[in-house]
Amino acid sequence: MTLLLLGIAVLIVGYFTYGRYVSSLLAPDDRKTPAYAMADGVDYVPLPMWKNMLIQLLNIAGVGPVIGVILGIKFGSVCLLIIPLGCVLGGAVHDLVSGFMSLRAGGANLPALTAASFGRWYGQVYRIFVALILLLVVAVFINVPAHLTEGLAGVTPAANPSFFWWAVAVIFGYYLVATLFPVDKIIGRVYPVFGAVLLIGSLAMLGALIWQGFADPTLLTETEAFKAGMFTDQPIVPCLFVTIACGIISGFHATQSPIVARTMRDERQIRATYYGMMIVEGIIAMIWAAAGMAIYNLMPELMAPGRETEALVAATETFLGSWVGKVTMVSVIVLAITSGDTALRSLRLTLAETVGLSQRALSARLLLCLPLILVICALLWWSNLSAASFSMLWRYFAWGNQILSATTLMACTVWLMRRGAAPWVTLLPGMFMTFVVSSFILWSDPAYVGCPYGLHIPINIAYGIAGVFTFFCAVTVIRLGNAKPVPQP
Repeated sequence: MTLLLLGIAVLIVGYFTYGRYVSSLLAPDDRKTPAYAMADGVDYVPLPMWKNMLIQLLNIAGVGPVIGVILGIKFGSVCLLIIPLGCVLGGAVHDLVSGFMSLRAGGANLPALTAASFGRWYGQVYRIFVALILLLVVAVFINVPAHLTEGLAGVTPAANPSFFWWAVAVIFGYYLVATLFPVDKIIGRVYPVFGAVLLIGSLAMLGALIWQGFADPTLLTETEAFKAGMFTDQPIVPCLFVTIACGIISGFHATQSPIVARTMRDERQIRATYYGMMIVEGIIAMIWAAAGMAIYNLMPELMAPGRETEALVAATETFLGSWVGKVTMVSVIVLAITSGDTALRSLRLTLAETVGLSQRALSARLLLCLPLILVICALLWWSNLSAASFSMLWRYFAWGNQILSATTLMACTVWLMRRGAAPWVTLLPGMFMTFVVSSFILWSDPAYVGCPYGLHIPINIAYGIAGVFTFFCAVTVIRLGNAKPVPQP
């Protein structure tokens, strides 16, 4: 209980202190934002600050801060310390600086921002990588909520195999509508409702955990039964930071921030919209990590591999009861859907930016979406051939997502240096995530990742090689930051 409440306090204090400091380095002013300067009635549309905050929160908060932390808490109670510190010092800074970069660049997407820091060649390769990651995100965030809907409805695949595909069709249909229509017509209208459901579900779980925690303090501790199921053969660095992505830091967020950069009315809203919403996501992650620990203490058998969704359902039913538990399950489904729809929108915007195709006309938007539909359908079909197929899809997304975060932070560092601002706020977390990703790929124990990649190098040797590589990256980033004169803001 102490770690849960302390972690939430760290997140809140971090917003008002470190968040204010980093925001001051960026020096937002009263210049005209892209929502006004580039208004097109489709993607560049001024929206109220509260709507932008909800859109940003729901865009970035996928199933990671729920399913990811229910899995990640198996590393132990240390997660309840790492989540708030990582969020305040890394994830929220990542979202704030990359979001502001996009705002100052006319709502440019992540590949264009990266190319501005690292050069056109790197930007072209990175554009392909980002597109692939977004395709994986869309496929995962159709698959996961469709399966959760099965559980909510009490339907088993064996009894009704078509239910899942009907759910897929409905979710994918919504994604297409949300992608093709102007941002204020669909997303701007349904997100307040989705946001209310999310907040009700999360706060209900927090209240239940506090109540139950005072009644039985062992629920939120590492009991002997809990320790028996913990990850003991997997190193916290790098595995924890790949398992718990969205609750600590996530490169996917930088692909979503340009959507809000195109609808923001005032630059001074950046701290609340970018840094603040990542802090809220950190609080959500803390709540569900604690819920995972509590249900594992009550039902240790749920710590078996692959039972995280069962643990989620059991936690909602045990701590909230049937009715409130169903509302909370709906909030988790909302998390997945509201990241998948904007992932597809971001993919459309990235492709439009690449080919230079204006998105004012519906026909132009539809032209870009048609080939994406075919690819995503193929991914959905393949990922549901077996549990192993979906596991592979999820694992590739997990480490690919953290490559995005490391690259984004390095691009932010170059951007800050060229403007004479303190670069260490992004350099340090950027180098840490570079070390995490490189050591993970070098080590990548097949028993853990279940995927055909990596060199399977012993972890200590992997650490040494990753350390050298990280140092080289840091030197390169600093040289790039110093290579050009400070441009006009």
